[in-house]
Amino acid sequence: MKLEEIIEEEDIIPELKAQDKIGVLEELSEVICKHEPLLKKERLVKILLEREKLGTTGIGEGIAIPHGKVDVIKRPYIAFGRSKKGVDFEAIDKKPVHLFFLLVAPENSSTLHLHILARIAKLLKDNRLRKNLMEAKSREEIYKTIIEADKEITI
Repeated sequence: MKLEEIIEEEDIIPELKAQDKIGVLEELSEVICKHEPLLKKERLVKILLEREKLGTTGIGEGIAIPHGKVDVIKRPYIAFGRSKKGVDFEAIDKKPVHLFFLLVAPENSSTLHLHILARIAKLLKDNRLRKNLMEAKSREEIYKTIIEADKEITI
C-alpha cells in the first residue's frame, strides 16, 4: 500500500506547536480524529502512550514513528508533523526528534500495520529525504516530497 493511499495533504503539520511527547501525540491525534468522528483524541493518545511504554518509537536520526491500532477505524491513517526546533521524544539516540509520522491502523490489521511501518522506516533512512522534509517551505511541498519519495520504495 502506497502512502498516497493513506495520507492527504491536510494531514501534515508543517510546524508542530507541541514541545513535549504528549503534546506531539495530541496534536497529531487531532489530525487523525478529523477523519474518524467515532475516534476521540483522548482515547487515541492513551493508546499511543501505552505503545510508548513498550519502547520508544523515537527511532533516532531525528525521527519518530508513533503508532497504534484502534477498533473503531476501517482503514489506516497517517499524520505527519515537523518540529524545526525538535522535541524530546525519548529517542533511542537521545537526540531531539524533528520528523514525526503517526500511524493508526484498524485493530485486526497486523500485517498491513507492519507493512506501512516498514515502508515509512525505509523511506526515512534516506538522508536526502530527511533534509528535504526539514527544508520544505510549505505543507504542499512536504506532501509532494513524501509522495514522490514513496513512489521509489519497493517492499
